[in-house]
Amino acid sequence: MKRILIIANNDVGLYKFRKELITELTKENEIYLLLPYGKNVDKLIALGAKFIDCPYLERRGTNPFKDIRLMLYFRKNIRKLKPDVILTYTIKPNIYGGYAACLCKIPYIVNVTGLGTALENEGILQKITSLMYKVALKDAKKIFFQNQANQDFMLDRKIIDKSNSYEIIPGSGVNLQEYQVKPYPKQEQVKFAFVSRIMKQKGIDQYLAAAKYIKKKYPETEFHIYGFCEEEYQSVLNKLHAEKVINYHGMVQDMQSVYQKISCLIHPTYYPEGMSNVLLEACASGRPIITTDRPGCREIVDDGINGFVIAEQNSKDLTDKIEQFLHLNLDQREKMGVAARKKVEREFDRQIIVSKYLAEIQNIR
Repeated sequence: MKRILIIANNDVGLYKFRKELITELTKENEIYLLLPYGKNVDKLIALGAKFIDCPYLERRGTNPFKDIRLMLYFRKNIRKLKPDVILTYTIKPNIYGGYAACLCKIPYIVNVTGLGTALENEGILQKITSLMYKVALKDAKKIFFQNQANQDFMLDRKIIDKSNSYEIIPGSGVNLQEYQVKPYPKQEQVKFAFVSRIMKQKGIDQYLAAAKYIKKKYPETEFHIYGFCEEEYQSVLNKLHAEKVINYHGMVQDMQSVYQKISCLIHPTYYPEGMSNVLLEACASGRPIITTDRPGCREIVDDGINGFVIAEQNSKDLTDKIEQFLHLNLDQREKMGVAARKKVEREFDRQIIVSKYLAEIQNIR
């Protein structure tokens, strides 16, 4: 039996995308979770894990003194717990958890769930973050990347090199039992959906622009939005909802019922993703997708087979691809959904990720 510590920045992602791994690990190991308390923590505890609250983790904070306090808090708990291995997810746990693990001489496995804006955007913050990541990843037993572009980025900038042990895994994968194929809607009316945090980099402006154009030309078409406003879009969404351009539903927990109702998922993001989970869930549910030609999205869509690819920040291209989808008949749309399911079955089954982690943990002595 190993004592395993998992460090993450929030409970939502840990429960939604890693519960299968945690469930498997608890069978023969003692599992501790170090993260801020949230409503999913009790569900994680019910899986058999033990919880340590981390009140100092701010996902987007850049105050160096607070980050030093965070790293010291990680080190304090690692020294007290004495785990056999540490698993980290997302930027701050990867960096400061990596520092703390090194100081305590504990083996650790890192998951780069995406570069984040600090690394992707040129500037002084990118240089600082790159250096911090280089130090944090130096002694990692394994570095998992979720797409080729993220791995190439770190190799090109010499954040990692051939002395590191690294590998690409298919994102967080998707639970194919939880997200099963839903019968494709038989009505001719087409319902599109945007499922994401409402923020500029997720492509909400492009989606709204396309919705305005398409609704005038094809008034029976529906555009739905699911997610909470992380940026100042609430008044815009309320106005367009009142005008019946869109249907804004806010945050929804039961995503399976959402995918069941829709004809196609639109994900026009240009956010630095690791691998888009909403695309994986929609495909697993047998729904076609329209998404951007960028890392974390392009891997999931085969253009013209299970959906369409669009250029980043291009409302015209998105509108054109929506019209192209509208011109397909019902049988063609349904075949796209079938192809989407087959693709995730082949390439993105979450059990692939679970097996990779189990093998790496078993190799640590």
